[in-house]
Amino acid sequence: MGKAQKYVLLGDATYPLQDWILKPYQEDENLTHRQLQFNYRLKRAHSVIENAFLRLKARWQILLKCDDCSLELLPTLVLACCILHNVCEAHDNPFNEEWLEGTEPTELPKPSQPAPAAMEDNRAEQVRELMCQYFESCGEG
Repeated sequence: MGKAQKYVLLGDATYPLQDWILKPYQEDENLTHRQLQFNYRLKRAHSVIENAFLRLKARWQILLKCDDCSLELLPTLVLACCILHNVCEAHDNPFNEEWLEGTEPTELPKPSQPAPAAMEDNRAEQVRELMCQYFESCGEG
């Protein structure tokens, strides 16, 4: 789109819109087709992320019981599992669907109340609009 963009995190409607947090447009009858498409794509990306974390936890079930390791070790443990997981995925190491039986999708912690409008960054709307335009230029899907 002619503008360099930073990486962004995906958030839901409870997060404040920031130039580093993408969140969907508020669902109402006034959304344009482009905005609805943006929300749809954001939901799809979120489900891909959830599935990736589910597979990571299923393959490396030590991540299901991290509550018994020290906080200092935890980042290294998670990083090691991510690296090993990516190596397995890159080398087509088969994923055993039975591993999923012991793993339930968990709701990630998130704010319970929508962020106040004062926390929203006006510049972030430009980022969301650029992403919205980009998704539109990519076509349906």
